[in-house]
Amino acid sequence: MLQNAEFWVAVAFFILLGLFGYFGVHRVLISALDHRGDRIRKELDDARRLKDEAQKLVAEYRARRDSAEREAQDIVASAKADAERIAQEAKAKMEDFVARRTKSAENKIAQAELQAVADVRAAAAEAATTAAASVMSQTVKGQVAETLVDKSITELRSRLN
Repeated sequence: MLQNAEFWVAVAFFILLGLFGYFGVHRVLISALDHRGDRIRKELDDARRLKDEAQKLVAEYRARRDSAEREAQDIVASAKADAERIAQEAKAKMEDFVARRTKSAENKIAQAELQAVADVRAAAAEAATTAAASVMSQTVKGQVAETLVDKSITELRSRLN
């Protein structure tokens, strides 16, 4: 047994373990493993925290995007409603403008007709007075004729106008 190499390897191994125990190597190893475990735990906690923050940010950005999309849809709907309202107002103003222009043209036509009738009446009255004066002056003579002609002309003018 003392000549067996495996025996001496085992003895050396146990002596090495005893020295490690005497100098506290096992405490250093356990401490290093504990520190490594703490560091890994801390990294996992940080990773979870960062993941939670990322999920919150994603949710916040999605909410903002949804809000922006709703706002854009509201703006488009409002713009369409405004455009429709403006188009209706423009159509109503155009119809009112056309109606006023038509009425103005009809009034001008009516005034022109009245003026034409008045002009025709005046011309007829003038022609009638001239004809009456001519006839009366040829048929009636003297002072009575002049008085009668003047009176008739005045009366005829007032009646025809």
